[in-house]
Amino acid sequence: MRYISTRGQAPILSFEDAMLSGLARDGGLYVPESVPQMSAADIRALNGLSYEEVAFRVMRPFVGDSFTDETFADLIARAYAGFGHNARAPLVQLAPNHFLLELFHGPTLAFKDFAMQLIGQLFQEALGRRGERVTIVGATSGDTGSAAIEAFRGLDNVDVFILYPHGRVSEVQRRQMTTPTESNVHALAVDGTFDDCQARLKDMFNHFEFRDRVRLAGVNSINWARVLAQVVYYFSSAVSLGAPDRRVSFTVPTGNFGDIFAGYIAKRMGLPIDRLVVATNQNDILHRCLSGGEYRTSEVHPSISPSMDIEVSSNFERALFDAYGRDGGAVAQLMAELKAGGFAVSQGALQALREHFDSGRVSEEETLATITVAQKTMGELLCPHSAIGVKVAEDLRNPAVPMVTLATAHPAKFPDAVEKASGIRPPLPNRMADLYERPERVTRVANDLSALETLIEERRTK
Repeated sequence: MRYISTRGQAPILSFEDAMLSGLARDGGLYVPESVPQMSAADIRALNGLSYEEVAFRVMRPFVGDSFTDETFADLIARAYAGFGHNARAPLVQLAPNHFLLELFHGPTLAFKDFAMQLIGQLFQEALGRRGERVTIVGATSGDTGSAAIEAFRGLDNVDVFILYPHGRVSEVQRRQMTTPTESNVHALAVDGTFDDCQARLKDMFNHFEFRDRVRLAGVNSINWARVLAQVVYYFSSAVSLGAPDRRVSFTVPTGNFGDIFAGYIAKRMGLPIDRLVVATNQNDILHRCLSGGEYRTSEVHPSISPSMDIEVSSNFERALFDAYGRDGGAVAQLMAELKAGGFAVSQGALQALREHFDSGRVSEEETLATITVAQKTMGELLCPHSAIGVKVAEDLRNPAVPMVTLATAHPAKFPDAVEKASGIRPPLPNRMADLYERPERVTRVANDLSALETLIEERRTK
């Protein structure tokens, strides 16, 4: 299995090398050269298997010879052993033919745990075998950072630095990043937005002297292994609802497009997905693009769904790569135009995107109203992000086709918004009930590449 860059000018890599590299050296994102196929019989055979067994069968073709079958199966088992639900990703029925996929039973109560816990195991195995150490730098709008720190804390072969926008994440998200005591993890509060954090991260990857000196690696959703791990729960949930003999649709609250792109890969593999629906908050560049054909950035407005406060959706580049016929030069040109403010998607590419994706936008008021209604009529307490997904799904779904809405975080991660809407302040699970009492360890940093690189150089393990 070989991996190529969306911009067409980077070396072709194995799964392991693509995983450890993160961002390609031409600034692009790695994607598989071809997408492995699963037949209807292969998909049908997933019925009744454990989540770990489904994960092995779905991901194994993408891994190539980077890991043996025995090692890969063991790493998957270790990754999900700490989840708080035996089903790992259970389905709950909200209404006739509308289901909620609960993705918040991992260690940090967010869907990012599905990928990050596995990546932590894969990195440790690969680096230990190679006798190497890397510096992981990530940017987060809240959930990626806490999931990464939880996955890599205390591991022998990595130093982890997480950039998050100061004052723009929930208190629970912040404390999950700032309270771990292990010396190899560092939370950096950047004066700026998530898009600023993401831009500085890409700047570091494109500063090759620094990148090579510190052995920079990335675990944001730019990392292909992140996307791959998220493909699994599309299969597990669809099979539970009758796939491959029944088509299923999915609604995904998303800002960076990684989680819904995983659904697109599942569809490319042969899973009979009818529609993939993008649900956005007021920072709605993805909805604006899919509905109007213009991908142009604007100001990021803080919201009660902060993990989606994004105007530069990195993984959209992967979708554009396919929509433009896998023309790396065309994608590189679009990304150059994005630096100047944005671009128009060609009519052919827009049509290709619309063959798979629908979209909807939800206001702050609608988000709160959906939390209220869901608690009263569905018996489900939703986090603001999940509420956005439920609202768009209810607006756009075909009643004849099962709709699965992804619940991306536990409501206790956003207690203020949930309490405002429902009158209920959701408690944290017992295992983290003392989170608010733990001492914090954080460094505030200017939105400046040089300052960030200097700090990372000083604090990483030499």
